[in-house]
Amino acid sequence: MKPSRDIERLIEIMAALRTPGTGCPWDLEQDFASIAPYTVEEAYEVADAIARGDLVDLKDELGDLLLQVVFHARMAQEQDSFAFPDVVEAITTKLIRRHPHVFGEARDLSPIEVKALWGQIKAQEKADKARARAEAGLPEPADAKGVLAGVPTTLPSLTRAWKLQAKASTVGFDWNNARLVLDKIREETAEIDEALASGDKTAIKEEIGDLLFVIANLARHVDADPEACLTAANAKFERRFAGIEAALERQGREPRQASLEELEALWQQVKRAERATS
Repeated sequence: MKPSRDIERLIEIMAALRTPGTGCPWDLEQDFASIAPYTVEEAYEVADAIARGDLVDLKDELGDLLLQVVFHARMAQEQDSFAFPDVVEAITTKLIRRHPHVFGEARDLSPIEVKALWGQIKAQEKADKARARAEAGLPEPADAKGVLAGVPTTLPSLTRAWKLQAKASTVGFDWNNARLVLDKIREETAEIDEALASGDKTAIKEEIGDLLFVIANLARHVDADPEACLTAANAKFERRFAGIEAALERQGREPRQASLEELEALWQQVKRAERATS
């Protein structure tokens, strides 16, 4: 096998890896469930490369993600369900169907009109998919009905909270502005205080969950991705803590050798230095 820019070569390589007797033992023992975590991981690595602005890594990570698509398609083909060309056909059909203002006759639409049309198309797609599942004898998904249907349980929890709240808002179940959500956050922190005072660990966990859920809603109200907000906060913490470690290293010490008061003082010093250079 030689490398190639042709997608067909990738499909051929995947088929060879999955060929009993001559293929790779590890690849052969995989199934959809065992590969799914790798698919999620590769998607995160794509996002990480983008966040770092590393286009060299992005090229490689997109290749790894494409491999996941080819891997799943190959396993489906082995079960006579579908193959990679069917995946391509499905997405090209969907893109054309969802953009009649580009590929069809619905021209010169405003952004609001495009959004409304998108909603109508997705509703029709949902009905078509339900009919296709019924014709294939497949059971209806447990979460197929209701306003909150269709939000994958495997999403990161903050993202899923954001999407659940966005769906609920479509029927008016929502606060009118961000400051009302902020009031709810204060209410939730007070309830955490009460739970801490009671010492009830179950109640403490529940109240922390409620607080995180409302914080995700605040992010939605100000058009911010809660996962991106937390990612940025993580990066800031790592950067500032590294500053503490560097300062202590200059003194010939490690963080474990410093008191909490010293660590806090160094933290504030790093913060002030960041702000002075920003």
